[in-house]
Amino acid sequence: MRRLLILLPALLLSACGKADNEPGPGGVTVGEARALDEAAQMIEDQRLSPAATPAPAPAPPANEAKAKPPS
Repeated sequence: MRRLLILLPALLLSACGKADNEPGPGGVTVGEARALDEAAQMIEDQRLSPAATPAPAPAPPANEAKAKPPS
């Protein structure tokens, strides 16, 4: 029982975190900082969804890709 009384305040305080709209590092909110961290991690992991990247431009046909000889 004594253990519980000692650990209870620590457990209750550990559940208290900053809200998403509280100021965070770099002048952004805590929620924005978390979103930026997640986006940076996605880029580092190269996990971007196909919808997030533009489609590559189609290659020109082979006969147009070659330069014409000077006349």
